[in-house]
Amino acid sequence: MKSAGSVFLRFKSLGVLAIFVVLVVLLSIFSHDNNFIRLENIRNLLSYGSEFGIIVLGAGILMIVGEFDLSIGSVLAVTSLVFTLLFKAGLNPFLAFAITLAAGLVTGLINGLITVKAKILSFVATLGAMMLWRGTTLLISSGVQMPADTSSYKAFTFMFIGNIGGVIPMQAVWFVLAMIILYFLVHRHRFGNWIFATGDNSAAARSMCINTDAVKILAFMLVGFLTAFAAGMQTVHSAAFSSRAGTGWELRVIAASVVGGTSLLGGRGSMVGIFLGALIIVVIENALTIARLPYEWTYMVYGLVLMFAALLDLFIETRKLKSA
Repeated sequence: MKSAGSVFLRFKSLGVLAIFVVLVVLLSIFSHDNNFIRLENIRNLLSYGSEFGIIVLGAGILMIVGEFDLSIGSVLAVTSLVFTLLFKAGLNPFLAFAITLAAGLVTGLINGLITVKAKILSFVATLGAMMLWRGTTLLISSGVQMPADTSSYKAFTFMFIGNIGGVIPMQAVWFVLAMIILYFLVHRHRFGNWIFATGDNSAAARSMCINTDAVKILAFMLVGFLTAFAAGMQTVHSAAFSSRAGTGWELRVIAASVVGGTSLLGGRGSMVGIFLGALIIVVIENALTIARLPYEWTYMVYGLVLMFAALLDLFIETRKLKSA
């Protein structure tokens, strides 16, 4: 009989799916007044959760490559500010959104170049970027909330925050679409092989003529792009910019990726698992909100979930070495 560890190692995405299903079932049964399964709650969960999940998809790929990005929350804030300022200046929202995406790519490029070319640990490089972009955001905005109501541009607004049939938010559509595209990129394209090879053993990957520096830089740029995409979507959703946008998201993103089966050491993970990991974190947050627990509890839960996932990851890696 196969051990639980080897089964989870082989079918880790199914394991994450099982956790998600059990969590949803328990909340559906035990939530007060069935608040969890109310249509309004599910719609809100999908809309806000998808904005977060889109970022997790990119961050998960970066972790598979073996790097981390602690500047995600600050990049979310600064790119939200870029979109807001451009829109308030009179630019068409589509053009403002496109420039915002370009700004996200630039932040990722900077992180990638500093990490790869300057040989600085990504933890340190992106920690500096986190403070740089947050400080820039506060300096330019003076910490003041700014309106960004795009409702007069109906096509643009519907594209990002509309509801299909009044039930399915467009944010969820974008989240699923991003997951499908990245699934084929990571699991069905040779670039995906380069991603896993780079994260598993960079030296061995280079010996196979894989440009590991380029792979890492592109992974950083993908995170920046998806973060900017989520920032624009979130700004349109709230119809305003907030200098506190993205605060604390770094831990949330890492926790979601690890819960989804992504190794903290790099070289292992799946897009389906990362997708489900994001949903698990969002559902847990929603459960805490429904239970009306203080927000401080959320950070405690993040820490516990991350510690548990890290220990589980260590257990799986140990089983993998023993079975090799």
